[in-house]
Amino acid sequence: MLTLLLSTDAGGGLPGPFQPTPALAVWTVIIFAVVLFILGKKLFPVIVRATADREETIRLQLAEAKQMHADAKAALEEQRQLLAGSRGEATAMLAEARAAAERERTLAVEKTRAEQDEMLARARREIEAEKTRAVADLRREAVDLAIAAAGKVVGQSFDAASDRKMVEDYLGSIGKSS
Repeated sequence: MLTLLLSTDAGGGLPGPFQPTPALAVWTVIIFAVVLFILGKKLFPVIVRATADREETIRLQLAEAKQMHADAKAALEEQRQLLAGSRGEATAMLAEARAAAERERTLAVEKTRAEQDEMLARARREIEAEKTRAVADLRREAVDLAIAAAGKVVGQSFDAASDRKMVEDYLGSIGKSS
């Protein structure tokens, strides 16, 4: 059948469908104009509107993406600033804690030294008091021994109060002169 359509009669029969003729060209132009008119009135506005809508949607999405990108950058910068501030605060807190620890250590050392000095002073006072008591006890014993020795040498008993006073005065004058 294809061969039938492609072939033409040599005797002037019907032309084949693929052979251009003036009538075919006119009908082709008319049909093209009608289809173009129908498409121009019905389909092209829909296509143009859909394309414009899609273009507007893409433009809005790009603007939204740019805004989100700018927001993300701002948030990132804010986070960086907060992190830097936190680091600064942490450093300051650490320095403050170190200073507080140093103050506490210094106070503890000073308190310990004060307690040490007070204990040393108290020990010195106690030693001095014991020394004074020991010297007083020793003098009393020396007075008693001197009175007892003098009583044996003389062969009589001395009045304890007046003799004791005399020996104590003598021993006191010896203690001051040496």
